[in-house]
Amino acid sequence: MTTDPPSPTSPAPEGTARPAVRLGAERLRVGYGDRTVIDGLDLELPGGAFTVIIGPNACGKSTLLRTLARLLRPRGGAALIDGADVHAQPTRELARRLGVLPQSPVTPEGVTVADLVARGRQPHQRWFRQWSAADTAAVERALARTGLSDLRDRPVDALSGGQRQRVWIAMTLAQDTDALLLDEPTTYLDLAHQIEVLDLLRRLNRDSGRTVVAVLHDLNQACRYADHLVVMKDGRAVARGTPADVMSADLLAEVFGLGGVVVPCPVTGAPMIVPDPPA
Repeated sequence: MTTDPPSPTSPAPEGTARPAVRLGAERLRVGYGDRTVIDGLDLELPGGAFTVIIGPNACGKSTLLRTLARLLRPRGGAALIDGADVHAQPTRELARRLGVLPQSPVTPEGVTVADLVARGRQPHQRWFRQWSAADTAAVERALARTGLSDLRDRPVDALSGGQRQRVWIAMTLAQDTDALLLDEPTTYLDLAHQIEVLDLLRRLNRDSGRTVVAVLHDLNQACRYADHLVVMKDGRAVARGTPADVMSADLLAEVFGLGGVVVPCPVTGAPMIVPDPPA
C-alpha cells in the first residue's frame, strides 16, 4: 500500500528531514539614518545548525538578524538565503521558508491566543485553498509545543509578558518553515521558561535539521545550545565557530570588557563563563 506525499502546504511530519537552509551575507552594509552599523560584512552560517549571535549592546547583532530576515534593506551588498539575495525572493515563497520572531512584536488588540498562532499559516493560504485540516494540525502542534493549549481562548493582551512571548514563538512554529530566525526569544521569560524555549529550539533543530539562528544575551546559554557561534563587535564578526573553539578569557576581555575564566560546564561540558568577582 502506498500513500501520497504531503502537499507543499501541509506541515512536515515530526522527524522529517528538512532542507539545510544556508543564510549569509556578502559585502553587507546596513545602517539607520546617518549611522552605518554594519559595513562590508561577509558571513556564511551553516545550514541545518543552531547558530547563536552574541555580542555587546549596539554591536550589530540584531541589525544583522533583521537584515537576514528581510526586515531591513541593505545599503550595499546582500543578505543571502541558499546563495540568493533575500530581496530577490517572492514574499510568500520566502515566508514559507523563513520564520521570523522580531524583538518586541506588537500584538493586535483583542486577538486570542489561538487566533494569533493561526496567523502563522497565512503564507500557506491561497484564494483556491483556504483553511484546512493541515492548518489546524500545525496550530495545535505549535500550541502544545509551547505549553499554550489551555490558554488558546484567552486574549493575548491579558497574558503575562512571558506568556505573550511564547504565543509569538508558537505563531512562528505554526508557520512550519525550514529555517527560524529569532531575536532574543527568551525576553521576558523566567529562567525555567528560558530553558524550555531553548530546549524546544534545539529539538526543532535536532529532530529535522531545521536551521535555527537566534540572538541571545546570556553567554552561558549561547555556549550550551549553539552548534555555531558568531561573535559581533562594532558591526564586525570578530569570531565564529563552535563554542569550544570560540569562547575564551581573551575573547571575553576583548569583546565584552569582562574579566573571568572559561571552564567546562559540569553538566554539559560546554564552555561556561565564570566572571571575576567585583573588586
